[in-house]
Order: sequence, then C-alpha cells, then structure tokens
Amino acid sequence: MSSLKQKAKELKNAEQGKAQFVRFVLNGCFSASVHYLVYYLLQLVIEVNVAYATGYMVSFLVNYYTTCYFTFRRQPTWSHFIGFSGSHAVNFGLHIVLFWICMQLGIHRLVAPVIVMGIAMLVQFTILRWIFKKR
Repeated sequence: MSSLKQKAKELKNAEQGKAQFVRFVLNGCFSASVHYLVYYLLQLVIEVNVAYATGYMVSFLVNYYTTCYFTFRRQPTWSHFIGFSGSHAVNFGLHIVLFWICMQLGIHRLVAPVIVMGIAMLVQFTILRWIFKKR
C-alpha cells in the first residue's frame, strides 16, 4: 500500500512541476515583456547596455512578486527574496555576458535580448524551483 501512495505522491509532484513550469514560462514571458518594453523605450535615448540593465532591474521587481504569487503560489518572504535575489544575480551576469556576446557577433540590438532571455529563462527555472522547494 505504501508503494501505491508513493507512486501517487510522485505523480502529484510531477503534475505540480509541469504546472509550475507552465506558470513560470507565462510569468517569464510577462517579465521579459516588461524588460523588453523598458529596454526598447530607453535605448532610444540612452546607451544600449545601460538601457538593457535598467530594463532588467525593473522587471526584477515585477518578477519577484509574480514568481511568489503566481508561479510557486507562495507568500513573499525574506528567505525567498534572498534566494530569488541570488539566483537573479547569477541570471543578471548571464544576461550581461550573453548580450555582450550577441553585440560582438553583430546580432541586431532588438533581436539580441530575445535570444538572451530564452537561454536565461531555462537556467532561471532550474535555480528558482530549487529555491522555492527548499524554503
């Protein structure tokens, strides 16, 4: 009987993981849209790297709350915020390096963020799932 309960629990966890991933992707698209919109508007008037970094910071604040409430259905806590911030520090570095590489490769400045965000989103889900599962 315990084997059946274990299998049911594993199935439930797998289903929750899939649902979390779908919510993460939706939230990521929303947050990326905020990032891109801020970037797009600012790059018209300031240097592209500064515009990109500023867009990232604005989307960070939006993303934290939507990640807590929507993606993982948890209340914001200092523990989550610290873990989220740490994961985003890694993610921010990844964004800056990948964006710089795209610029060096001659990828258009309006296309580069889309490439960078796609790669970074997969890395970020892995990190955040671990953080919100542990706390």
